[in-house]
Amino acid sequence: MSNFEFEKTKIDGVYIVTPKLFGDERGYFMETYNEEAFKEAGLDYTFVQDNQSSSKKGVLRGLHFQKTYPQAKLVRVLKGEVFDVAVDLREGSETYGEWVGARLSEENHQQLMIPRGFAHGFLVLSDYAEFAYKCDDFYHPEDEGGLPFNDPDVAVEWPEIDCEYVLSEKDRKHLKLSESKITFKEAK
Repeated sequence: MSNFEFEKTKIDGVYIVTPKLFGDERGYFMETYNEEAFKEAGLDYTFVQDNQSSSKKGVLRGLHFQKTYPQAKLVRVLKGEVFDVAVDLREGSETYGEWVGARLSEENHQQLMIPRGFAHGFLVLSDYAEFAYKCDDFYHPEDEGGLPFNDPDVAVEWPEIDCEYVLSEKDRKHLKLSESKITFKEAK
């Protein structure tokens, strides 16, 4: 019996993963990843790098991808809450250019499994958030790419918050999907 629930989203290959919590008066325990359980669910990845970031409310990171070294990611929130988004950029996909989003938080313990061939980003909804993710390929800084968070070709419906979005300078300069025409042939 698996310690995970794997919920399909509207985009093939993207899953909301909910771990089973085991708790008592001391607190709780949960697995955040188990290779056998993920393989049983059809999610056969070999993760090679773990990353973690902290951000304040309103920080919007993304929508990021690597151009020639696409990464599958298993993402989760350790503290706070974010709205997490994956945009399908797989060549020939019926959902090319479409997005799926999920609220991930320290309370719901949910994770988003994003296969290769997607742009990824998140908006911090809480005062502070710590975000962690596993990747199945290494980070290559020279290979970065992205889409604007407000790309009308994608039309992500970001939640309203009571402050301005905080973006990096790099994230303010991405080409729209219709301009970049980015596609990924390899999807894992």
